[in-house]
Amino acid sequence: MVERYLTIGREHVHESEIKRSRFLCALAPVSGEEAAQEFVARVRKEHAGATHNCFAYVIGAEGRIHRASDDGEPGGTAGTPMLQVLLRREVRDVVAVVTRYYGGVQLGAGGLVRAYGGAVSAALDEVGTVERQKLALVTVVAGHQRAGRIENDLRAAGRAVRGVAYGAAEVRIELGVPQEELAAFRAWLADASAGTAGVEVSGSAFVDV
Repeated sequence: MVERYLTIGREHVHESEIKRSRFLCALAPVSGEEAAQEFVARVRKEHAGATHNCFAYVIGAEGRIHRASDDGEPGGTAGTPMLQVLLRREVRDVVAVVTRYYGGVQLGAGGLVRAYGGAVSAALDEVGTVERQKLALVTVVAGHQRAGRIENDLRAAGRAVRGVAYGAAEVRIELGVPQEELAAFRAWLADASAGTAGVEVSGSAFVDV
């Protein structure tokens, strides 16, 4: 079972030119295969006049869902090298679309592989990656008197605070905690709040850390 993986935090476009052909690699973080296909459709619409719009994506923490398309380029020269970059860099929940505007000079099979794979690699280098970790979803319930200090201590300790809701009688602080640290976290909270704060656990999810 995968407990953490790499992804990207935002959309990004990298542009390069090789022998007068323009290559634009558009990257996006996606929540699933449907979102990946929607992004591909969006880029294809934006660049409807392009010679090719090739794509590759890897979905899921374990990367079990992955697809690639050469979109008219010779078989295995575009989508496959794009996908290989995503898999080699071990990024998940990411879609890449490389748009090519042909410049009149043939690149050959090897040149196409280097161009398409290189475009994805360069775009990833520019945008960078973020780590996503599987955490228990925890809600700390505390009185107003202690909630501010608890929240500050949680943030100072690098905890993944996901939200804070102030009610009339209590404050609810939502955060993620590694499953193996839950017992220690409960003990810390009991000490920090003199036993007045409660903890609710509501499943788990992958959270950017």
